[in-house]
Amino acid sequence: MIAALGACTPTDRQAPAKQGAVIATKDFQRHFGPAPKVDTGTAYAFVIYFPAAKDPGKVIPFPFFSFDEASLKRVALVRLIGGMGDISSYQGEISQPFPAGTRVLDVSQSNGLVSAGFSKELAGGKPDPLSEPALTNAIVLTLKQFEGVEQVAIRIEGVQSTLDKARKADESAVLELPAPRLLSVTAMRDKGASEVEEVDAFFDRPVQIKELVMSGADGKPFQGDTYQSVFDMAAVLKPKDPAQFKAGMPVKVRWSVTDNLGRSASGESEMALEVKEH
Repeated sequence: MIAALGACTPTDRQAPAKQGAVIATKDFQRHFGPAPKVDTGTAYAFVIYFPAAKDPGKVIPFPFFSFDEASLKRVALVRLIGGMGDISSYQGEISQPFPAGTRVLDVSQSNGLVSAGFSKELAGGKPDPLSEPALTNAIVLTLKQFEGVEQVAIRIEGVQSTLDKARKADESAVLELPAPRLLSVTAMRDKGASEVEEVDAFFDRPVQIKELVMSGADGKPFQGDTYQSVFDMAAVLKPKDPAQFKAGMPVKVRWSVTDNLGRSASGESEMALEVKEH
């Protein structure tokens, strides 16, 4: 995730003297509600529309954040091409119509027209006719949410693509979001460190956490302080005993959350612990 989700602050923290700001696109607000707060700096909240696997031609909105305003469009396209294969909870739900090796070459804007340039692999893959509408909708809808963008031109190695026919993206292709879901449980550690620094329970959008308890296979809750991550996308446990967390171990999570549009969900899940370095 683009957001610096590992950076966290206590849920009972005092607000800083000067609050930071999160500037959200209208698409973000429509699908996920008001933008979460940030303590310092200026962040940008936007949506990436991933092609849906179960509904050909449809797209699924997913929230992303960045502190770099200048690169928002390029970052959005790069992440769109990358897909969601690294998030097991979305396997079978999000398709990958971009041929292997596809790269974003350039993104430029002149007045209301944004030109998105891709490498030759996008043309060589011969996308399935059923996936082509989702691919074009995903590109165009992702870019048209940004302020001042009225049209999107899709180019391959500088040449206008046949995919360019979708300048007017089909906004009815966006699937309605269900209630929030738990995505994964991931332990983070510094590069080269033997013990984890924190254990994160990630959700698919900013949420307010009503209850969250992480425990081992024996049902005993892990001891430590609980925090909420930057952008409210995760609950973060700073464990008292970091040595007990190993990659692949089962972690049970009991949770209850509400998103910023009032959609609530709760559950009890058991997930294999992922361990990542940062």
